[in-house]
Amino acid sequence: MNHPLTSRAALPSPAREPQPAEPAGADGQERPAERGPKLSQADILLHLGMDEYQLVRHDQTAYAVPLDGPPIARPLRAAGGFGGTGSLRQLLNRAYVLRTGRSPSQGCLTDAIASMDALALDAEEQPVCLRIAPDLADDQATWLDLGRSDGLSVLIEPDTWSVTTPSIGEGPLWRRTRLTGELPMPERDPGGWQGGLGLLRELSALAEPSWRMAVAWLLAGLRPDMPRPVAYFNGERGTAKTTSARQLLRVLDGIRAEVRNVPRSEDDGAVAASAGWTMGLDNIHGIPQWLSDFLCRTVTGASVAKREMYTDDDVASWAYQRPVVLTGIDVGALQPDLAERLLPFTLEAIDPKARRSERDLWHRYRAAHGRILGGLLDLAAAVWARLPDAADQLDQKPRMADWAELLWALDAVTGWDTLSTYTGSQDAVTDDVIDADPVATALTRWSATSGSTKWQATTGQIDEVLRPPGPIPDTWPKTTALLSARLTSLAPALRQRGIDIRKLPRTSATRGFLITLQPDSGPPA
Repeated sequence: MNHPLTSRAALPSPAREPQPAEPAGADGQERPAERGPKLSQADILLHLGMDEYQLVRHDQTAYAVPLDGPPIARPLRAAGGFGGTGSLRQLLNRAYVLRTGRSPSQGCLTDAIASMDALALDAEEQPVCLRIAPDLADDQATWLDLGRSDGLSVLIEPDTWSVTTPSIGEGPLWRRTRLTGELPMPERDPGGWQGGLGLLRELSALAEPSWRMAVAWLLAGLRPDMPRPVAYFNGERGTAKTTSARQLLRVLDGIRAEVRNVPRSEDDGAVAASAGWTMGLDNIHGIPQWLSDFLCRTVTGASVAKREMYTDDDVASWAYQRPVVLTGIDVGALQPDLAERLLPFTLEAIDPKARRSERDLWHRYRAAHGRILGGLLDLAAAVWARLPDAADQLDQKPRMADWAELLWALDAVTGWDTLSTYTGSQDAVTDDVIDADPVATALTRWSATSGSTKWQATTGQIDEVLRPPGPIPDTWPKTTALLSARLTSLAPALRQRGIDIRKLPRTSATRGFLITLQPDSGPPA
């Protein structure tokens, strides 16, 4: 229900409809051609806004939703306080020009927006979502925004899906940005989900088992608030890494979805992540610590707060949790946290006789996109129906338990083995982490020659035993504090290889580790 201050009845109606006016004076006051009440441009703009829109709030941001229109929430202010594409400021400017035949004063437009922003302080708090949203009535159902101007969306329920327009107050409100591409109307293929997704497989360079894992990643992209792995396409030059990444991104985000250069900072990455549902980074050469941390937070959920432009004490915040795709020939050494969240796809060289032109490939992709999306929705509806059973069926779950449950449900529907494929790929990634880290390599070498199964030592003693002879390598921790942090971060990976590392409570001025060997542990055969 609307708050009284945000309803149309709360504002006094003008005595008559605003008429085309003479140019405004310095005070923004209209000079009506006929006698009658004198309304300022700001008053007219305010009436236009309150007559056409309902005010809502989400995460301390004010939005305007059409009273008689699609459930698309327009921000009252764009970044920095200036109107951008789709903002209410831009729409009010347009409405005023169409009504009066004249352009409003930008100062009066600012005053009208400020008045609506003040009224929105008492507006109802409602979720405003980007591309994917939960259903308010069924926690197993999800919504997909098709990005259309009429607001048509897809409701994915257990065992079925339908195209409809969400009802305001009952369904989601959609946020749109320049990166929100329009998706085609989904079509049901006569061959079911196998037929629809089969069209994508024909165009893709992915082979088994990577193809099935890519389907699982797409399904995870239809779930809101779900931690999901980072898809990583690697291979030699000419293996269609970038094209394969684009194909997956565009299934979920339309033809505007693109792989982009690595952001220069975490702030730049946060802005990009908040503006689009998917995030693709192309041609990765090494992953520095800040980028590794940013990618981990992006797929598990994060928010950033910074001082808002043109203010002294207010902040602007971005919250995001996105499906992420990387491409690269070799990303180099991986941090353990990122390695546990990585879903690698290795692409093989393409036979020159089978290579397609970009023009032909994307022409066929656009023609099949509706059926591809329909096939994904058919499979999603079937998987959503099995998800409630997953928690009881899984005895052990990896770090991203929601992802493991989705894989179990997918296997239950299709007969595939994506869950075991994923756990197997994690073993390979763990080996890569250990091989690339000198501390982990030194510990595994020590464990192979140690005469005991337990070693309790301070960090300094561990450094003396494990440090390679000669000058300290650049990759070796320079201080015992850094070595302690490295051992802690490597602990999950090393535990999978039978080396259990536990930090002991501090006693007096020292604090050490207990390292326990489990000789029978190791990667699965």
